[in-house]
Amino acid sequence: MTSYAFAARRLVLLAAIGCASNSSTSFAAAAAAAEPTAGSGWRSDLDWTELESELSPSASLIDTSLENYSEECLPEFSEDSPTHHALIDQPSGMCLPHLITAWDVNQIDIAQIFQDFVRSGMQMSVLAQGFLNVEPDYNLPSKVLFPSVASDVIHAIRFAEKHNLEISIKNSGHSHSGASSKKNTLHLNMNRYTHYAPDGITDCDPALLGTAVADDLSNQACLLALARGKPGVIRVGGGENFDKLYRAVIDANKALDKYKYHVVGGAAGTVSPSTGVDQVLQVEMVLPNGYHVKFGPTEWEDASAEGFAVPRTKVVSGVCRSNPDELDEEKWIWGVCPEDFAIEFGDLWFAVNGGGGGTWGVVTSVSLQLHDYLPYNFFTVWPLEECTAILPKVQEFQAKYYMAPSLLNVTNERSLACSSPDDVGLFFCYGEEDVMQAWTKFLELNDSTDYVACLWHMVDASSDDPIMSYPEMMLMDENPRFPGKVVDAPPPSLLSSPPPGLSNTLVPQSWIDESEENIDIVLKNMLSAVPYYAFGVATASLSDQANSLPQTLRDAATMIRFITFGFESDEFNIASFWSDLFPK
Repeated sequence: MTSYAFAARRLVLLAAIGCASNSSTSFAAAAAAAEPTAGSGWRSDLDWTELESELSPSASLIDTSLENYSEECLPEFSEDSPTHHALIDQPSGMCLPHLITAWDVNQIDIAQIFQDFVRSGMQMSVLAQGFLNVEPDYNLPSKVLFPSVASDVIHAIRFAEKHNLEISIKNSGHSHSGASSKKNTLHLNMNRYTHYAPDGITDCDPALLGTAVADDLSNQACLLALARGKPGVIRVGGGENFDKLYRAVIDANKALDKYKYHVVGGAAGTVSPSTGVDQVLQVEMVLPNGYHVKFGPTEWEDASAEGFAVPRTKVVSGVCRSNPDELDEEKWIWGVCPEDFAIEFGDLWFAVNGGGGGTWGVVTSVSLQLHDYLPYNFFTVWPLEECTAILPKVQEFQAKYYMAPSLLNVTNERSLACSSPDDVGLFFCYGEEDVMQAWTKFLELNDSTDYVACLWHMVDASSDDPIMSYPEMMLMDENPRFPGKVVDAPPPSLLSSPPPGLSNTLVPQSWIDESEENIDIVLKNMLSAVPYYAFGVATASLSDQANSLPQTLRDAATMIRFITFGFESDEFNIASFWSDLFPK
C-alpha cells in the first residue's frame, strides 16, 4: 500500500503542475488496482440499504474512490483556464477547488514546504517534491449522498446518529481549509438539492408593514425586508451557489420593464459595504437532532439613534415541520416545535450568522434580502506599457479612496459605493461615485496628470448600452465549455489561500484614521498587490446586533496579507515586523 500511495501522490502533483502527460489516466489505473472488492468498502458492516430505502426517488447514495477523484477532478487542474464549473457537477461529488485540500493536511508540515518553495523562487518542482517526501492520507469521503429534498437530509442525519457516523457537507466546496470534505464521513453533496432561486423572488408588498408575523413564518422574511427598507426577498436552496443566484436575479431583472433588484454576493464585485450575514432574513435547515426547522427574527426595533442602519433584532422565533417524510413542499406543515426540542432559536440565529459552516446543521434554504437596483460602473487600469509606471500611484489612490476618502474630498458614502478584491486599479461601483474626479485630483496633487487616461471607465452606466451589473460583466459568454455562467474567482488552484506563513489580517479603520502615514505603512508591508477592499467600516452599522460576525471585521478598513511566521533571517525578524507595524 505504501508504494501505491507514493505513486498516486506523485501523479497527483505532476498532473497539477503540468509535468506529466496522460498522468490522470495512469493515476486512475493505479487507483483501480488498489480498489477494494465489492462489499468491502467504508463501513460495509452497516446496512446501507436501510438508508437507501428511505430516500426520495431523485436522491442517490454512491460509493466513491480515489479513482473517481483522479478521473473526474485532476484533469481540470491542468487546464489553461480551470474553473469550478467543471468540478461541481462531476458524478462522484468529490472534487475540491484547491488540490491540497484532498489531503489530510494535518499530517503535512506545510509551512516548511511552502518556505522552501518561496526560497527556491517559486519553482513548482520544489513544491511538488515537498509533498512527495511525506505520506499523508487523503481527506476524501468514501460514501456520498446527493439529497434532492429535505427528507433525504433528515434520513441521512438520523442514519448517521443511529450508527455514530460523522457527516461532511458541501455545496460548491469553497473552503480554503478543506472543511467541505472529510475522510470516513457520510458526505452530503447538496449540488443536486432543489433549486429555488430561479422562481424564488418575492416582491414584498409595503402594505404588509404593521401586520403580525404568521404562525408558520410564511410572511416573516418579507416583513423583515420591508423593515430594513428592501423591496424583495429571494429564496436560495442549500445547493445553489452564487452563479445560480446571480443568474436568477439577472433573469428576473430582464423580465421587468427596468432593472429593480441587486443582490449582495461574492467575489468583491457586489459586496460593499455589507457582508453576507447581513443579507439573511430567514434560515431553513435540518439540525443534528433530525428536526427540520425554519427561523428568523420576528420582533425588532429601530436602532438608528445608536448609529445602526437596520433594526435591532429583539426576538428570533422558529417552527418545526411535523410531516418530515412528505416530499411535496406544498404539503409541508410548519408549527410549534415539540416539548423535547430544547433549542433556543435566538442562539441558533446567532450561531449560524457568522459562526462558521458545516457545524450547526445542514442548510436547506435561506431567504436573502434584495436591494434596490443602482447603476453599475466599473473602472480599471489600461493594460498598456506606458501605464505600468503609474501602478504604485494607483495603489496609493485605491488606498486613499477606500480607506481615507476625505483626503481626496470624497464622501464616505461615495467611497463605500465601490469595492475591490486584491487587484490593482479595480473599482466596482453601484450608485453615486467620484472615482474619475478623485483620480484626476489625486494626479494633480502628485504632478502626474499625464496619466489621467490610464484609469479606464470600462463600464459606464450613462452609456447607451451599459452592462447592468458585475455578474453580467463576468458572464462566461466566450467560454465554449460553460457559456452563460458567471466566472468563478478565484479559479481552482494547487494551494489554498492564504498559503502557510502568511496571514489575512484585518486592519482597523481607527488605526488608519490616526495618521496618513499608516496608509504608507500598510502599502509598504503588504504582500498582495493591493489590500482587499470588499467591505468598508459601514458594515458596523448594518448589523442586526444578534449575529456572531466578529466586531473586528465590522470595524476593519480592509484586509491585507502579511507574513506571520517561518521567514526569519538576519535581515528580517518577525517579532519586530509586527511591533513596528502595529506599535500599539
